[in-house]
Formats: sequence, C-alpha cells, structure tokens
Amino acid sequence: MNTLVDKATKVDYCAPNLVVEMASGVVLSFPIKHNPRLAKGSPAQLRNVEVSHYGLHWPELDEDLSFEGLLRGDFGQFQKSSHEAAKITVRKTNPQE
Repeated sequence: MNTLVDKATKVDYCAPNLVVEMASGVVLSFPIKHNPRLAKGSPAQLRNVEVSHYGLHWPELDEDLSFEGLLRGDFGQFQKSSHEAAKITVRKTNPQE
C-alpha cells in the first residue's frame, strides 16, 4: 500500500484496538496498549484524531503515528517490558480488487 496514493477514510477506536480503514479497502488494526500515550487516552480522546496523507495525529494526547510506521508494526512508543508481541492486523475489505 502506498500511503501517498491511498487515503484513510475512517478511523475509530474499537476497544482494545484502533481501526483505520483506507480508501483501497485495506484495514489497519492495532492494540493501543502498545503505545503509552494512546493507552492513557479516554475513548473520546482516542476518537479525536486528525488524519493526513501521512498518518494520524491525536491533538489531546500529543501523539503522531505514520501509516508507513504502522505498516512496519511501529506503534510510536513500544512498551519495552511487554512480553506480548505487538502486531498490526492488515486486511482487505474488498477481496475483488
């Protein structure tokens, strides 16, 4: 997915994950618990997200994540002590494309 061509059409917090739907039909989903700033946010703060061609910005939480980084499994600030492997789920919503 080229994030400069693709564009986020919907971002939502569906506990415990943040879900990003792209115009291409790709859906990115990742657990917020692996990012300390996002993990401290309320559902309202997590849903207050600004979207650009490059990534996501939470003004109330002072956090930015790039789509490029998310696709690499980089959630911004890993909790190094976590024993559970952090993973992002990528799926295509329209399998005909």
